Amino acid sequence: MESSKGRPVWRGEVKQVGTITVTDDTTGKTVKLPLLEGETGPRAIDVRKLYAETGYFTFDPGFTSTASCESAITYIDGDEGILLHRGYAIQDLAENCDYLEVCHLLLRGELPNPQQKEEFERTITYHTMVHEQLSRFYSGFRRDAHPMAVMCGVTGALSAFYHDSTDILDPRQRMIAAHRLIAKMPTMAAMAYKYSVGQPFMYPRNDLSYAENFLYMTFGTPCETWKVDPVLARAMDKIFILHADHEQNASTSTVRLAGSSHANPFACIASGIAALWGPAHGGANEAVLLMLEEIGSVERIPKFIKRAKDKNDPFRLMGFGHRVYKNYDPRAKIMRQTCYEVLDVLGIKDEPHLAIAMELEKIALEDPYFVEKKLYPNVDFYSGIILKAMGFPTSMFTVLFALARTVGWISQWQEMIEDPQQKIGRPRQLYTGNPGRAFVPLNKRG
Repeated sequence: MESSKGRPVWRGEVKQVGTITVTDDTTGKTVKLPLLEGETGPRAIDVRKLYAETGYFTFDPGFTSTASCESAITYIDGDEGILLHRGYAIQDLAENCDYLEVCHLLLRGELPNPQQKEEFERTITYHTMVHEQLSRFYSGFRRDAHPMAVMCGVTGALSAFYHDSTDILDPRQRMIAAHRLIAKMPTMAAMAYKYSVGQPFMYPRNDLSYAENFLYMTFGTPCETWKVDPVLARAMDKIFILHADHEQNASTSTVRLAGSSHANPFACIASGIAALWGPAHGGANEAVLLMLEEIGSVERIPKFIKRAKDKNDPFRLMGFGHRVYKNYDPRAKIMRQTCYEVLDVLGIKDEPHLAIAMELEKIALEDPYFVEKKLYPNVDFYSGIILKAMGFPTSMFTVLFALARTVGWISQWQEMIEDPQQKIGRPRQLYTGNPGRAFVPLNKRG
């Protein structure tokens, strides 16, 4: 793969730095497995020849101890609270770039220079409209359909409209598909919202930025001129940046697995949206709002804090701590500042849910229990508050996550397609079913 500058995208080499000896205690047989090292992060044991040499598979539900691929896109060190995109710290990108610059970085390997930035923005801008027949696709859904159900269907349907960008072996078609997905996702997401509230679709405007355009298409109407507040547009842009990619998570792995069969890119991204829809993955910021509703008032917080500390109580504080980050989520500090900026510009001070959220934040940052266990407010905690303040219904929260994550998915998909080591995904299993039994004819079954 080449960057927009015509040079190959930088990526380091995986090196063998030794071997690991595995001994089968039942037979005494030993095998040596290569020990691999990337540019940074934990080393990995190469088990590709394990079955051939031992007849054994490895067992790793959830693949939490398995590296499924080599990747040069995103690196996470959860213990140290580090998130890098192509080597750049997320803090630097969020403070100094807009979302489309980060898209260029993830997709093409380098931050754009001024000319490249202008060209990339123009390319994305002029792909934002969707085929007019696609807009009629929405009328097939019920008005109360969940927006993520709509997004799964509409995204997959793109392959029925854009036949000129479904040949995954053609680099030019792959890039066209990537541009179309990044450009059209805000339009389709806004249309999903408009359809749910019975308002007319708003066409994208070429004079607006990526985030401004999305807000305009979501909240604007043909009845009046709708101006985008720059603070809200920048907040939206930062939310997009902070959710652009997050290494090999459930939805990204789903996209790669679907792509390994050489499915078209639109179908692969639709599979990622489906995986993201699950509440254990993309629904975390929606869960924050549901938790705030359950707590109900600031006066009830001590009761729920007590429950959260009780390991026998099923109640959990949503939006605190992170499965990956065992330190402060590097995205949360940026989102916290943005959260206060949004609340200030909107003049929101007495909204009950927000009052609960702010008090919970204070407790989490001061209470020894939360500090010792490193249960800091995470990016979902603050983004949920911001999106509610901006007027998004909770059903749209995961849609915005999918919109932002599309560039990460398509970048990971493209990297996988270009990786000569990749094969069609085919996990193994430990079979626990019946080992074999005699067939019984229908007339003899009791």
